Amino acid sequence: MLEVHHRAKISPKNSAQFDAMDVGQDINLNSPNKGLGPAGGADPLTDVPVEGGAVGVSSINTLPPGLTEEEAEEIRSELVKVEEEISTLRQVLLAKEKHSADLKRKLGLSPLNELKQNLTKGWQDVQTSNAYVRTTEKLGEWNEKVLPLSLTLNVYLRTPAVGY
Repeated sequence: MLEVHHRAKISPKNSAQFDAMDVGQDINLNSPNKGLGPAGGADPLTDVPVEGGAVGVSSINTLPPGLTEEEAEEIRSELVKVEEEISTLRQVLLAKEKHSADLKRKLGLSPLNELKQNLTKGWQDVQTSNAYVRTTEKLGEWNEKVLPLSLTLNVYLRTPAVGY
């Protein structure tokens, strides 16, 4: 039976390890220094045991037709490696997002301020778009044609009828 060890996900119990992660870490997944910072410290992602074994790897020993046991073992090994890389990337992304939030907080950027800036920028983009500019021009032309007709109609309706 294939025994697989995965890297742990960040949880309240082990989050301190990830808080201390150096954002300058080597995250090249093929690097022998993966997870090591410039000083060569331990990789916090490998020091946390995980219960339950592999997720998504079937324990059923049936092989697809035309696949040898060696090929299946190689594929399983590659699958485990890819799943570990995915887990590592998720953890690194989470650490980077937290670091980004900390930097924004230090700069005094709140989510509300960011939303206001994004909405302002979005509205400016809409106002300078070709569709908005053309629509505004057409509405201006329509207004120039309709306004005189409206005034004429208004005068006509206010004039008392003669001879009836």
